[in-house]
Amino acid sequence: MAEMKKVPAIRFNKFADDWVESELDSLFSKIKNAFVGTATPYYVNEGHFYLESNNVKNGHINRNNEVFINDYFYKKQQDNLLHAGDIVMVQSGHVGHSAVIPPELNNTAAHALIIFADKKRELCSYFLNYQFQTDISKQEIASFTTGNTIKHILSSDMKKFKVLLPEVTEQTQIGSYFQHLDKLISLHQAKVSKLTNLKKAMLEKMFPKQGADISEIRFKGFAGAWGMSKLSDITSLITKGTTPLIKAGNKTVNFIKIENIDSQSGEIFVTSKITLDEHEKYLKRSQLQENDILFSIAGTLGRVALVNKSLLPANTNQALAIIRLNKNSISFILTFLRSKALDEFVKKNPTVGAQPNLSLTQIASIDIPLPTIEEQEKIGTYFQNLDKLITLHQTELEKLKNFKSACLEKMFV
Repeated sequence: MAEMKKVPAIRFNKFADDWVESELDSLFSKIKNAFVGTATPYYVNEGHFYLESNNVKNGHINRNNEVFINDYFYKKQQDNLLHAGDIVMVQSGHVGHSAVIPPELNNTAAHALIIFADKKRELCSYFLNYQFQTDISKQEIASFTTGNTIKHILSSDMKKFKVLLPEVTEQTQIGSYFQHLDKLISLHQAKVSKLTNLKKAMLEKMFPKQGADISEIRFKGFAGAWGMSKLSDITSLITKGTTPLIKAGNKTVNFIKIENIDSQSGEIFVTSKITLDEHEKYLKRSQLQENDILFSIAGTLGRVALVNKSLLPANTNQALAIIRLNKNSISFILTFLRSKALDEFVKKNPTVGAQPNLSLTQIASIDIPLPTIEEQEKIGTYFQNLDKLITLHQTELEKLKNFKSACLEKMFV
C-alpha cells in the first residue's frame, strides 16, 4: 500500500510539497521551564509585568489580571527572559495553551510556563502556535499529561513532541491567515463586550434608583415623576407549571425548562417535548400564550424569557413562573425584569431549602416603576434594539469561532 501524502485537506495555491515531521527539540535550542517556585514575596504594585499561566489562553496573551515584580527579582530572571517570537505554553492547570510573545513583551519575565526559544532554523512561530490549537495536538499533549487534581506537562516531553511542517513560506501564509481570523474574532468580541457593558450601564441609569421617582437618563420630551405598581396590578395571570408524567409516546408540544433559556440573551432553545394529551389535560393551566413572560423561581433564579408565537404550542414546569400582562409595554416590563433592581430583589428574597426558590406571592409583590405608556414604549424599543445588536455580533462571533475551528482541522495535517 502506498504511503499517504502528509498534506492538509485545504491549502493555499502554489504549495504542493509534503509536510515534514520534526521533533520540537530539533527546531529550538531552548525548551525549558520559566521560573518555578514562590514569587509572591517579590510582587509589587508597580514594576515589571510578570507573565503567568492565567495570562495565556486559547492561543493568546491577555492582561486581564496583571502581576508585577520588583527590580531585584526581575534581574535574577535574566537567563529566562522572553523575547519577541518566542512561544510559551502552560505547563500546569490548563496545560497546552500557548501563545507567541509579541514585540511589546520583549524581555518579559515569566512564571511556570514552558519556553520555546532560540530557533535552530527559519520557522514561523505563529504557525506552530496554531498547530498546538488543533485537536490532534491537544490529544497528543493530553496523552502525556500527568496529575489528577491539577494537570501537568513537562518540558522534557515537549522536546520530543512531533509537528508537521511545510516550507517556511507556507508556514507564514497559514500563520498570517489565522492571525487575520483572530483579529476579526477580537473585533466582534470587543463589540459584544462594549454593547453588553452599555446595556448594563443604561439599565441602571434609565430606571429610577431605590427611593427615587425619576430616572437619571430620559429621552427628550418626557418629564414628571414615575408611578409605582405591584406586578400583580398589571397582570391577568401569575402561575407556574407542573412536571409531566409521561416518559414516552408521540411528543409534539414544546416543554420549556430553565436550562432552555439562555442566561444572557433570554432566547429559548427547546430540547424537550410533551404529548398533546398532557398539554390539553392535566397541564392545561400552564399552557403558554404568545407574549407570556417566563421568570425562573427555583434553582437558578431570575432568568427571564419572552414566549414567541413560533414556540407554540408550549408548556412549562413549576420552576418557571408564567407572567401574563394585561396592560403596559411588554418590552418595558421585560427589560425591567432583567435590570439590576430585580437582581437585588432576587438576592434578598429567596427561600432557601433544598434549592433557592421564590413563591408566586413574592413574584406578584414585585414593585414596578412605571412612566407613561409612551415612555415605556420608547425605553422598551431602545433595549430591544440593543439586544438585536448584541445578538447580531454574538452570532457573527460564533460563526467566526466555528469557522476557525474548522480551518484548524483542515489546514493542518
